Amino acid sequence: MKKTSTTLADGRELLYFTADDGVVDAPPDPRDLPTVSTASQMRRDPLLDEWVMMASHRQHRTFKPAEADCPLCPSGPGRHTEIPATDYTVAIFENRFPSLSTAAGHDQAPDLGHPLVDVRPGYGRCEVVCFTSDHHARFADLTPEHARLVVDAWADRTRELSALDGVEQVFCFESRGSEIGVTLQHPHGQIYGYPFVTPRTRRVLDVAREYRARTGGDLHSDVVAAERASGDRVLIETEHWVAFVPAAARWPVEVHVYPLRRLRTIPELTGAERDDFAALYLELLRRFDRLYDAPLPYISAWHQAPASDDEDLSHLHLELFSIRRAADKLKYLAGSESGMDAFITDVLPEDVARRLHAVRSR
Repeated sequence: MKKTSTTLADGRELLYFTADDGVVDAPPDPRDLPTVSTASQMRRDPLLDEWVMMASHRQHRTFKPAEADCPLCPSGPGRHTEIPATDYTVAIFENRFPSLSTAAGHDQAPDLGHPLVDVRPGYGRCEVVCFTSDHHARFADLTPEHARLVVDAWADRTRELSALDGVEQVFCFESRGSEIGVTLQHPHGQIYGYPFVTPRTRRVLDVAREYRARTGGDLHSDVVAAERASGDRVLIETEHWVAFVPAAARWPVEVHVYPLRRLRTIPELTGAERDDFAALYLELLRRFDRLYDAPLPYISAWHQAPASDDEDLSHLHLELFSIRRAADKLKYLAGSESGMDAFITDVLPEDVARRLHAVRSR
């Protein structure tokens, strides 16, 4: 993999990734751009002991532009986008409308006059990952070699962002489909470098800690072993990975993907493990898109260890899920889910596993 670094007109970093050592055309950004807002702040919810990010400038971010105005497509004659190059394989740049910024200062931490609500600058980093220059492609359309390059880019950014002073956790993810809330249709994902451990990860670590104290075992490894032993919900098992529908799935379509070797972060994956994942992941995404007569909206979320996991409780894995519960129905978070975080699912995991088996590649 080759990485080429440059900057955009407003000083944001832009990175081009290629699979070979060839010369990357990285022309300068000719646009006249305003200064990027660094006004993000964080406030701690005293009832849940959780940080809430506040970034009011994001109200003005690009919202569902026409294809001709897509900011993630390559630049062309008379049209300059976030990518100055006329073509690219994988490109990653700092978000123009970030929820978190390494430039956030203490002037973004106002005194609320509330002794129970801590306020801090919204320090961190938000990046946009363009998977391909093809506006009409899906991740599932990539070749295994191209998908492997994306994995390498995730690993690079995890390593680099984890090294930033103050970043506690790196989150690589993709949201696809307008039903999910995606406002840019170009195939892309995002990476967040959080200055805190996210609520979901904190809860999982607490449960894993209690499980270890009670049983002496490793929670993630034991869950994977139980799913493999049952086999009822296992979709794909390769030399290095296993993908299964979890027995207590919350979402109408949900798949967890674990490396068979216990790891903490994406950079720890070997070349063979990255190649194996790329092939497995493409197969899963293609099955998702064969379930109905239209591509499935989904969120694909990497769960990596935070920097503060000194107890070694984490296990790298990916969670892939969709809100579509039938060809013409979506799963909305209703009162129980939104109000109490108590999920009710309309689809049995075993039925989902059978359907995903039925649409596998021949």
